[in-house]
Amino acid sequence: MNQLLEIRNYQLLPASTARFHQLMEEAALPLLQAAGMEVVFYGPSLQQDDAYCLIRAYRDVGHLQRSQAQFYESEAWRNGPRNAIVALIVSYQNVAIARQSFQN
Repeated sequence: MNQLLEIRNYQLLPASTARFHQLMEEAALPLLQAAGMEVVFYGPSLQQDDAYCLIRAYRDVGHLQRSQAQFYESEAWRNGPRNAIVALIVSYQNVAIARQSFQN
């Protein structure tokens, strides 16, 4: 069972949400999954224009670190969708929480 959630919120360039979503869905998502990350949610914000959310789940901090290293250091990411995706991001915020934090 995954014990950690990572929530990443992106602020995107104006009018780039549809393109960002397409790149996420078609190019980045398969790479994230291949690196061992469970993508719980990805999609545009319902409350804020040009904002996007990605939620990933991990077994523990070690799993987060290993799978992110595998993903971000991979040739498939670096030579694939990386430049197109990064070019659309103005900023992002990231938080990781333990399952105990969101379980009653």
